[in-house]
Amino acid sequence: MGSHGIRDRVAIVGMGCTRFGELWDLGVDDLLVDAAQATFASTGATPDDVDAYWFSTAQSGMSGITLAAPLKLEGKPVTRVENYCCSGSEALRNAAYAVASGAYDVAMAIGVEKVKDAGYAGLNAFPIPNDGTGRTLTAAAMFSLVAPAYARKYGVDEDELKDVLARIASKNHFNGARNPLAQFRKEMDKDKICAMPAVAGRLGVFDCAGVADGAAAAIVCRAEDAHRYNDKPLYVKGLSFVAGNGSPQQDPDYDYTTFPEVVASAADAYAQAGVTDPRSQIAMAEVHDCFTPTELVLMEDLGFCDRGTAWKEVVAGTFALDGDLPVNPDGGLKSFGHPVGASGLRMLFECWLQMRGEAPPERRIGTAGRGLAMTQNLGGYPGEMVSFVSVLGTDVG
Repeated sequence: MGSHGIRDRVAIVGMGCTRFGELWDLGVDDLLVDAAQATFASTGATPDDVDAYWFSTAQSGMSGITLAAPLKLEGKPVTRVENYCCSGSEALRNAAYAVASGAYDVAMAIGVEKVKDAGYAGLNAFPIPNDGTGRTLTAAAMFSLVAPAYARKYGVDEDELKDVLARIASKNHFNGARNPLAQFRKEMDKDKICAMPAVAGRLGVFDCAGVADGAAAAIVCRAEDAHRYNDKPLYVKGLSFVAGNGSPQQDPDYDYTTFPEVVASAADAYAQAGVTDPRSQIAMAEVHDCFTPTELVLMEDLGFCDRGTAWKEVVAGTFALDGDLPVNPDGGLKSFGHPVGASGLRMLFECWLQMRGEAPPERRIGTAGRGLAMTQNLGGYPGEMVSFVSVLGTDVG
C-alpha cells in the first residue's frame, strides 16, 4: 500500500446521529438539520467554525446544494461524495485528509439517506448505461453464497452454521434493543430467527439488514486544536479505503470465504495505527453486518480470530456486548437498517459514545480501557466490493 496515513494529526471533536427508521414525518432537510444540530451541540464548535463540508448520500441529492440549503450555508464549499455503502465513511475520510493537509482548520462530514417513502423495495441503483452483461442476482443472493462455501471449506455442518448465523443476528438485536436510535428494538431468540422464511439460499429474513432513513455527522479539526472544542476528542489513528476491481468474480479459485478488499484495507489501517494484534488491542468494532455471513467472515478478515474459527468464537460469545471483543454494540445494520449515506458515520458515532464513556450503562462495553476502536464499512458484493476501515483512539501517541 502507498498510504502514509495521518496518525494523530486529526481529531473528531463532535458527533451526532438521528434515530434511524421509517421516518415518514421527516424529509432530507429535517434529517440533515437534526444531525448537524446534534453534532454542534456535542462540541464547542459552531457553524461559523466549519470551513468546509463533505456530504454523503447515494440517492437523496445530487450536489452540495442538498446540504447548503437546509443548513443555510453561505460561501462554504460543500462536496457531495458517494461510494456505495461506504459513502458516509468516505465523507469522513475526505474531511479528515483535508484538515490534515492544512487546507482547512475545521471540517464536517455529514451523511443522509431518505428512501423509505419510495416503498419497501430497498435502494434502487441509478440507471447507469451498460452493455447488458451485468449480474442479475440480488445482494441477498450474492451474500448467501458465503455460508455454504464457509461450511464446506471448514467442515461445519450447514445446520450448525445456520444456528451460528442466527446467534450473530440475535446478538445484534440484543444490543439494538438497548439503543433508542435503532430502528428495530426487540430482542430476537436465535431459534425464532432460524425459523424465519428463506430469502435467498438458506438466508432467512433475519439474516438480512433492513432499509432505513437516517443521518449522522462528525466535526474534525487538527489534533493540536482539539481541546479548544472538546475535552474528550477521538484521534484518527488510521483510515484506509480500497476499491476492488472485480477480478475475484472471474477467478475460479475465489471461494467466497474471504473479502480481499477488507483484508487489504484492514492491513493498511492497522499499519497506520500501529496495531499488531487487533484481538487484544482493539476495544470494540463496528462492522458492516449487511448479512449475517458477512459479519462471520469479517471476524477473520479483520484478524479477530484465525481462519475457520470465527463460528466457534460466535458460539463462545467472544463478540457479545460483554465478550472479549464486542462487535456492533449499537446493534449494527441488523438493528439500524442501512441508509447508505449515513451508515458509515453511524458506526463512528457508536465509537464516539463508547470510547468517551457516554453509552448508556445497559449497553456499555467493558473493554474501552484498551483505548482503540475501529469501524469497517463495505459496499458491493463478495469478490467485487469497496471497503473502508478506520482506527480511532482516545489518546495521542
